[in-house]
This record gives sequence, structure tokens and C-alpha cells, in this order.
Amino acid sequence: MTVTNSPRSLRSTGRHAAAGPWRVAALAVAAGVALAVLWSYEFVDHVIGDTVANALLGHDAKATAIGGTVAGMLFAFVSGLAGTFTACNIAMAASVGPMGQVSKGSNRGGLRDLLRPVAWLTVGMVAVSAVYGFIGVLLGERLPQLSVATAGGLPVRLIQSMIVFGVIGLVFVYLGFAALGVIPDPFARRPVARVVVLGALVGAFLIGRPYPLFHKLFEWAVDEGNPWYGAAAFVLQSLGNVVIVTVLFALVILVTRGGFLRWLSERPARTAAVTGTLLIALGIFLIVYWNVRLPAMFGYGWFPTMPYNA
Repeated sequence: MTVTNSPRSLRSTGRHAAAGPWRVAALAVAAGVALAVLWSYEFVDHVIGDTVANALLGHDAKATAIGGTVAGMLFAFVSGLAGTFTACNIAMAASVGPMGQVSKGSNRGGLRDLLRPVAWLTVGMVAVSAVYGFIGVLLGERLPQLSVATAGGLPVRLIQSMIVFGVIGLVFVYLGFAALGVIPDPFARRPVARVVVLGALVGAFLIGRPYPLFHKLFEWAVDEGNPWYGAAAFVLQSLGNVVIVTVLFALVILVTRGGFLRWLSERPARTAAVTGTLLIALGIFLIVYWNVRLPAMFGYGWFPTMPYNA
């Protein structure tokens, strides 16, 4: 008679189960590094970003001055929408898995399933972007983000970007490993809190964003001198960033009739794998892109260059 629950078989099963999250994490790290290598900021920032902004505004977004408060608010939203897929903002795709956890996945609550996680994501995002917009206008040119100076050949504003996105990337990676159960998860029983925190991190992207259209918006807000304008403009910028992710999330729910959410919630291990993979991969992307690839562009270290980025 075969004893299937012997100590040896149990140890083997335990090792196999423990190895699972590490394999997922290793694949996610590899995906993040690959994305940092393949990423073309020229294509995303200029071809996609500038083209979208110019088309929606009806003029050259970079060359045309922002004329008035209404134009400034419109520019804020449009530049946010156009900058959705920039290297600083693409990491918000990591919120899709946690947003799915917050949804109920029922057939009867389709709209509610969509709005609930998006609303919580927006709460965290708006809180941070509004505060930074208000403080940013008060500080003005004292912020490194608006500086034209260099330090050791690196633009000071990019040093701020490196610090901010490096920290955000580390938080993403931590949350990813926590979601996989490798380290303690502070949000294990608080999925809503996880989404709010991710929203706050998305809002914090503005603190490091070097995107030219955002820089122009920031300068306009400082010139206006009204911190409430800064808060409103930065909130609209963040809302523009999240529109496409919201639309994609809505399409997934509608096309699958809630099936994706039910599939995601059926097994906790499946939810953890999706959430952990996205968070780790995009966190590693932020760290490698902003703290390895960017310094290499200015002669600090080496990073592989794709032919289309040469």
C-alpha cells in the first residue's frame, strides 16, 4: 500500500508549492527588464503623445501658448490622456489586477463592478495630485522638476525623476512579492486599501514626470500663481492618464460579461499570480528604466540600446 501523505511527500509538495511564487516572480522580473530594454520613449512620447495631443487640441500642443484658465484645464486633461503610455505612466497598468479584486464579478452588477474599483483608484490618485499641484505652484522654480540646471551632466529635473520613480518602483515590487505571499502582505484582507494606495502612487507619478507637455502645464500653473489652479490642473492631468485604463477595464468586463472578474476571483492563487506579476514586472521596469537606462544615456554605466533608440 502506497502512503501518499508521508513526511517525504509532504516536504516535496511544500517545496513545490513554495517554488511557484518564486517562478512567477522571476518571470515578472525578466519581463520588466525586457520592457525597459525594448521601450522607445521617442515613439511613445513624440509619435503617440504629441500626435494625440495635437489632434485633440487642434494645434501644436508644444508650440502654442496656453491662453487662459479654461484652455489650461483642457490642456491638462488632454496632455494627461496623450501621456498615458509614457514610460512614467505605463506602470499604472499594474492596477488592473487589484481592481479586479475589488470588483464583485457578478452578472447583475456590471456597471457597479466597473465603477467601484475605478472610484477607489481615483480617490488615491486625486488626493496626491491635488496636494502636489497646490504645493508645486507655491514652491515654483524652487522645485528641481522645473529647474534647467545640471549636476554632473544630468539635468536636475531628471534626477528628481530617477528618485521618485525608483521609490515608486520599489513599492510596486514590494506589493507584488506581498501579493504572491513571499513576504507579509499589509493589504491581504484590505483589497480596497490596496487600490487606493495604487491610486496614490499613480498620482505621485506627477512628482517625477519629465514629459514635455506636463512640464509646460506645470510652468503655466506656476506663472498663474494660483495654487488652486495647480491643484485642479494636476487632478485633470491624472484623470486624463487613467481614462484609457478605465476604458480597457470596462471593455474586459463588458466583453466577458463579468467572466474575467469571476475567473480572477475563483481561485485566490490565480488572483495573487496576476496581481503579483503585474506589480513586479512594472515595478522592475520603473527601476531599471529610470535608474539604470536613463543614467547610461548620460554616460553613467552601460545599458543595451536597441537600433530604433540609437
